[in-house]
Amino acid sequence: MTNAKTFRLGTLAELLQVELIGDSDCLIDGLATLRQATPGKLGFLSNPQYANQLSSCRASAVIISPKFIDACEINKLISDTPYVVYAKASKLFDSSPEVPAIIHPSSVVNESAEIAEDVSIGANAVIEAGVVIGAGSIIGPGCIVGEGSQIGEDCHLHGNVSIYHKVKLGNRVEIHSGAIIGADGFGFAFDGEKSVKIVQLGSVQIADDVEIGAGTTIDRGALDDTVIEQGVKIDNQVQIGHNCRIGAHSVICGCTAIAGSAVIGKYCVLGGASGVVGHISIADKVKVSAMSLVSQAIDKEGVYSSGTGVMETARWKKSIVRFRQLDELTKRLSRLEKNQK
Repeated sequence: MTNAKTFRLGTLAELLQVELIGDSDCLIDGLATLRQATPGKLGFLSNPQYANQLSSCRASAVIISPKFIDACEINKLISDTPYVVYAKASKLFDSSPEVPAIIHPSSVVNESAEIAEDVSIGANAVIEAGVVIGAGSIIGPGCIVGEGSQIGEDCHLHGNVSIYHKVKLGNRVEIHSGAIIGADGFGFAFDGEKSVKIVQLGSVQIADDVEIGAGTTIDRGALDDTVIEQGVKIDNQVQIGHNCRIGAHSVICGCTAIAGSAVIGKYCVLGGASGVVGHISIADKVKVSAMSLVSQAIDKEGVYSSGTGVMETARWKKSIVRFRQLDELTKRLSRLEKNQK
């Protein structure tokens, strides 16, 4: 178990490269929200909606932007990007248990696998023939790494991750429990009576610094590889179909489904439970609202939405009636316009 950590506030300011206003010797032993913070904690304000909580905050210090300097009297760490500073601070207080660099005796490691000396392989993990695992990587309990796959340096596969054959992971890739990388893409040809399976001959390539959430599935390509570029962050229970390409530093939120051969640009954000149909492309820096369906290509950056906003059930039922009448109303309007000419 990792020991609790305590920092002088002055040390934190140096590590986080921010301005300190207040007592540099103040001791900080953890992070907390403004509402729940107690003495010894470091709070943060990233959303102005919660600025009214500053006056009653009991934290020993707070991370805030310059415009809120006068909103409270406690110690302050000043930054134009307080949420980014909070993210960096969270790493300093990480309490995840340290994993020893050992190979558990119950694991099954093929003799042809190339395992760096400081790799950790957990209980009941299976490492198949021809696998290469780079230095500092952690393979959690119950994981399966298929034949010929490559795991880069400082990767972390949490418990029960399945990596199919010939998948390639870059460096510092983190994959959470239950994720499946490289399963067959959903490919079938109908011969008039039955569906004939198309064997998926491609694989999956995942670049450096990618994080993949629990229960997510990324299918292998039919011919070309499915590609996840550098720095992509994928939430839990996301489905990425075969031959997709996800551009660098894009963010895919929970329960999103991306059909096969879709190409997502760089620095995109797909909101939770959104969907992307197959064989279309989305430009760089596109944001898609939660539960939206992208049914055609998007060729310029911006924010896109589909569907309707939430409303009371009674109003929604009345709206459904109106939706059904739209076609007839449009025809009637067209006739009226012609008669007026």
